[in-house]
Amino acid sequence: MQEGLTNFGVIGISGRGSGMLAEMLSVEGVKVTAVCDKYEDRAQNGVKIVQEKAGYTPEMYLDYRELLKRDDISAILCCTTWITHSRVAIDAMRAGKHVAFEVGGAASIEECWQMVRVSEETGKFCMLLENCCYDRNELALFNMKRQGLFGEIIHAQGGYQHDLRDEITYGRETRHGRLFNFMNRNGDLYPTHQLGPIAKLLNINRGNRFVSLTSMASKARGLHEGILDNLPKGYDLSTFNFAQGDIVTTMIKCAHGETILLIHDCTLPRPYSRNYRVQGTKGIYMEDKDQIYIQDESHQHSWESFEPYRDKFEHPLWKQYAKDGIHEGGHGGMDFLVLSAFAKSAINDVKSPIDVYDTAAWMAITCLSEESIALGSMPVPVPDFTNGMWIDREPFRRGKYCLEEVCEEYFE
Repeated sequence: MQEGLTNFGVIGISGRGSGMLAEMLSVEGVKVTAVCDKYEDRAQNGVKIVQEKAGYTPEMYLDYRELLKRDDISAILCCTTWITHSRVAIDAMRAGKHVAFEVGGAASIEECWQMVRVSEETGKFCMLLENCCYDRNELALFNMKRQGLFGEIIHAQGGYQHDLRDEITYGRETRHGRLFNFMNRNGDLYPTHQLGPIAKLLNINRGNRFVSLTSMASKARGLHEGILDNLPKGYDLSTFNFAQGDIVTTMIKCAHGETILLIHDCTLPRPYSRNYRVQGTKGIYMEDKDQIYIQDESHQHSWESFEPYRDKFEHPLWKQYAKDGIHEGGHGGMDFLVLSAFAKSAINDVKSPIDVYDTAAWMAITCLSEESIALGSMPVPVPDFTNGMWIDREPFRRGKYCLEEVCEEYFE
């Protein structure tokens, strides 16, 4: 190993995986010495990315278990399919490596418990790469909440509202895993983009927790209409009865009475939105139209632009990010920040800011929403993956990338 560098392995070099690999190579202290994908062309593309961006050649693998046998690799970045993330993560931790993986919901509560137990047994962290926790607006709102501008939070909402009909329907041609999920499952398949920031805002797993949820799915028409409109006549999926409802709505109740509304909306025509809303006893923020109202500061019953508030309450991590002049990178910079949070934790062998309890609780919403819908929208309990520790957890690790508090002392 070169002096000052820590060896990482990257498993899963799909479109998203290749982008994250390139981003990872920009993080100080990272050396990607091994890449893996079950498809040889994708694995070869991973080698090419490292060669072109970092100037050296990593080892290439087609079986991730062979990569995990290497003792010189400290941590794994996993960008495989939704239904394989946890399997790779569990194997990686058992191989003595910290792991972070791309977002997606869990297929079962059992896989969530397995991640928790293996992380506890091995002492290796398991971090969901929920990049929206590090978005500029989300961190500014987190700062505002911690400074009391919203008062006591009563309700939050958000979702994944993104027209992905082309990406889904061409899944076999592009080897993209979304298609098979939409064919066979019906629930909030992708809940974490806004749930992650909301969970940190509401102190979930540290003084609060998700207690129960109820989900409801609409009928499924969007993919069928999209296929008829855009794909060749006679395309074999044109008569397929997709399981996934076009709109899935989930309500979550928290231990201290807060409510969370999540919406999954990927198969109807619409602009992109995460529909973020934060509402408390002293004010409200709404992502759509980028508007805010703060009691005693805003004109009575009148919305204001959020931008001046964001500038005033900019999180110091984003101030430093702009000051350092780092390239923008994926998704406006939050990809780089979440990968930096992961890499710095692995390099220093310390707790990650998104831990295995967060990972399990956020991912569990998918299979629990499927269960609720299958039971006619009956309420279902959300497991406490901390086994009671949420009431009185050990202190969190302070630092630049901390998502529990704004740690001003770590910034210039």
